[in-house]
Amino acid sequence: MSARVLLVEDSPSISGALKILLESGGFDVTLASNAAEASAWKGPDRADVMILDLGLPDADGLTVLSSLDAKGLKPATTFAMTGSDDAATIERCLAAGCNDVLIKPVPIQQLLRIVTEAVA
Repeated sequence: MSARVLLVEDSPSISGALKILLESGGFDVTLASNAAEASAWKGPDRADVMILDLGLPDADGLTVLSSLDAKGLKPATTFAMTGSDDAATIERCLAAGCNDVLIKPVPIQQLLRIVTEAVA
């Protein structure tokens, strides 16, 4: 069974490119373009990895973590993606339960390596 990745990104061009990249790496990718779609994840099980954009149109991306956790579906590993590399943003992400923070733009080979290592 392929590892499941929940990709939460509101930009169709970015999410489309990342979906192609991750699927080429053998991952089963589900896209969500906002917090409501991501929070509606039903599984059947939790995602192995979530790549979570912080700047979503309907909510702060970190609300997705608490929503999924409340349903017992918090992904095993969550990477926040943001364009802000300030210490306060990084600390807020880690405190919310993210495993790491990726600063945009993330090189595609680095992203594929990080996700692959997370499920190994």
